[in-house]
Amino acid sequence: MRQHHAADPGRFIQVDHPEAGYGRFLVSQISNPSSLVMVAEQAGQVVGYIYADVESTNWMELRGPCGVVQDVYVDASARHLGAGRALMRAAIDWIFAKGRTQVVLLTKTKNEHAQDLFTALGFRPTMIEMTLDQDARGSGDA
Repeated sequence: MRQHHAADPGRFIQVDHPEAGYGRFLVSQISNPSSLVMVAEQAGQVVGYIYADVESTNWMELRGPCGVVQDVYVDASARHLGAGRALMRAAIDWIFAKGRTQVVLLTKTKNEHAQDLFTALGFRPTMIEMTLDQDARGSGDA
């Protein structure tokens, strides 16, 4: 949450103690058979996690039944050691084992390292989210 907010505070919310709230949310998903929460460890310390789920047809997003990688994170101290790739492969395998044949995810526009990983795993760009802030409205008018 902090990383997203730092990249674009106008788009991503920030709350006090996000670990507590988001941590409770992730723990609540562990018993959900349609969700996957998995961690990566290094020397007994958690260095990353992934949260994914499987969804039915989504008419609003024009998607058939698929898996969605909702969040993946690896601590800066453990990056480039294969944890992110291992978490992604485990989530993809879990999604396919759940009978889905497609996996989708969103990535921050400026997160080139993550995009490189996703591309290496076979993902392709399909959508670009755009945000309009009220204070910027009209600045593009001719």
